[in-house]
Amino acid sequence: MRTDVRVAIIGAGFAGIGAALRLREAGIDSVAVLERSDRVGGTWRDNRYPGVACDIPAHLYCFSFLPNSGFTRRFAAGDEIQEYLERAADPIRDVLQLGTEVVDVSWDEWGARWSVATDRGTVTAAAVVLACGRLTEPRLPEVPGKFGGPVVHSARWDEALDLTGRRVALVGSGASAVQLLPHVADQASSVVVLQRSAPWVLPRGDRAHDEVQRRRWAERPELLARLRAELFEEAEAGHAARVGDTVARAELCARAQRHRRDQVEDERLRRLLTPDHEIGCKRVLFSDDYYPALSRPNVRLAAAALAGYERDAVLDGNGSRHEVDTVLLATGFEAARQPYARLVRGRGGVSLERRWADGMQAYGSIAVHGFPNLFVLDGPNASLGHNSAVIMIEAQINHVVGALGEVGPGGLIEVDVEAERRYAEEMARRSVQTVWTSGCSSWYLDPGSGRQVMLWPGTATEYVERFGHFDAAAYALVAHT
Repeated sequence: MRTDVRVAIIGAGFAGIGAALRLREAGIDSVAVLERSDRVGGTWRDNRYPGVACDIPAHLYCFSFLPNSGFTRRFAAGDEIQEYLERAADPIRDVLQLGTEVVDVSWDEWGARWSVATDRGTVTAAAVVLACGRLTEPRLPEVPGKFGGPVVHSARWDEALDLTGRRVALVGSGASAVQLLPHVADQASSVVVLQRSAPWVLPRGDRAHDEVQRRRWAERPELLARLRAELFEEAEAGHAARVGDTVARAELCARAQRHRRDQVEDERLRRLLTPDHEIGCKRVLFSDDYYPALSRPNVRLAAAALAGYERDAVLDGNGSRHEVDTVLLATGFEAARQPYARLVRGRGGVSLERRWADGMQAYGSIAVHGFPNLFVLDGPNASLGHNSAVIMIEAQINHVVGALGEVGPGGLIEVDVEAERRYAEEMARRSVQTVWTSGCSSWYLDPGSGRQVMLWPGTATEYVERFGHFDAAAYALVAHT
């Protein structure tokens, strides 16, 4: 185990693997990647439920510097993305420390280094990169009662679980539930879906990439690069509907309404599946088989949230009781309040959790004042509602690598408090102009302050141009060597 390094990276999903690869490319080899699991992969390692897949086209959901000609579908299944990340991690296996859970990250003022305590010992580092991800800790409903059968969250799937002939309650109607329901309905004798809020669903339009096409991409990388560029521009065009373009939003809404009308014949069910919020206020979903699954004779929709458990039943918010054998929770994650924040303490022993008491914020969605030589990847306002998160992660990695190159192995870098404040104000001001703050309750909003803390309010192009490189103007550089 490496115990003293220049850079400690916490997490080995897309962000952690990408950071380690680019640091090595930049000649920074004194690195430790600390990962609590026994495998890399992050979200795609943890989410193994039937039907799990990405809702971003596969060739846009990979590193630009490491394209994958082998994706077999337009929207890659979870196991293909996991396989891609396993291969991507091969060049940095020597710095991976798997099965290593971080329990404390503290800034040593006197030694001007970070002390990263793990369950296998302590690692000291000049700099820390938090690549912990935002979809790591499942959100579990806090309701009264106790259920007597299996209760399984989609991100903690039990692969030994056999749903054949079972009576199942599926709690939730977000991205995981939409992917999971068709597969559950194929096996279970009955399924009741507890829907707190009807989602907006657009056609998915998935299709296979045959072997001939995959071989062409492998032999002619320029074709794959051109496809990626086309997918990027197509995704960028979706940004307008999330901000002030009412025409684009109306067109998106009409498309979703046609999809629901075409796939749901029953008028009552269609009415229950009609969202009561602006399209895009919550995550827009993509599926061609969710609505047909809800129309199956063994599936019922209860338009109410989970309200309680009994030994052999679930209770919903409308007062109905549903007798079931198994409960599947597709209830999302603790995204706006990141669990790692309580473990990280900067200057004066102040925790990141305390610093973010009113909601996450960071300059450029990367750096927090009071936490020198520490960088956050895929954190505050770093997600996208219309394009690939990997593009944002790559831009942030380039920023971090540039910062570490600028400061050198013995120096300190810390973002200016005013630069961070101005950025936070910009995020708040621009978020007001978006659909995300139009009145619905979503995981984009901090549960305490109500601030929009998850999504970048501009295009991916703008973010890459502004923050995809290091600019020292917002930072203080100390003791450069």
